[in-house]
Amino acid sequence: MTVRIALAGVSGRMGRALLEAVAADAECSLSGALARPGSPLVGQDAGAAWGATSGVKVTDQPVVALQGTQALIDFTRPEATFGYLEACAAAGVPLVIGTTGFDDAGRARIAAAAQRVPVVFAPNMSVGVNLLMKLSEVAAQVLQDGYDIEIIEAHHRHKVDAPSGTALGLGQAVARALDRDLARCAVYGREGVTGERAPETIGFATVRGGDIVGDHTVLFAGTGERVELTHKASSRATFALGALRAAKWVQGREPGLYDMRDVLNLT
Repeated sequence: MTVRIALAGVSGRMGRALLEAVAADAECSLSGALARPGSPLVGQDAGAAWGATSGVKVTDQPVVALQGTQALIDFTRPEATFGYLEACAAAGVPLVIGTTGFDDAGRARIAAAAQRVPVVFAPNMSVGVNLLMKLSEVAAQVLQDGYDIEIIEAHHRHKVDAPSGTALGLGQAVARALDRDLARCAVYGREGVTGERAPETIGFATVRGGDIVGDHTVLFAGTGERVELTHKASSRATFALGALRAAKWVQGREPGLYDMRDVLNLT
């Protein structure tokens, strides 16, 4: 069975990666394409950005894009995602959210919408990154005594949020494994005379530059040794492929809030 998928943010870098992934997947078909109001792509064929023909015109109206759709994939901005949430909940269309940068109130809005329609929400859709999260939990449980934990991430110069949603997700995974509250133990920056490192903290370091797609390392630094778990994305295709996997998996699911751990059976 072919899953009919609508894509949000088709004018962006992830939007193009998703369009190409859908076109290459025999189990998926493009049923709708959304861009922000005022985008020059509105009214054009969704494949026009790279000289292809998809047969689907870009619209800025969610209700139009969701007609005949079985899942919407959204990698945009939080303010746009909220509109898609309401549209999907009203239409009964499952939503796959790869957007990052939500605050607690935003995550609560997603959870509320998930009571009406199935939602897969993850800070990173990459299969490899989600495996990294699981491995980081296991490592934290083994290395919890005498090992300092630091999370280092690097992204391209255009990324607007920091630390990345993936880095925060890794921090949450490690904190959960150690029965810590990340809100209390996270350290997001160091400058000046900071004093000795508190052993219960989880540190974050952020790099922004060039066209780095996404690098993440979880470092466990002990006495006489270091354990480093690293994932490096060389293409946005890895996020697109994971999102398609989630869109297929969510078909027929009951309303609820799911993540890639559910999709990949890593719970």
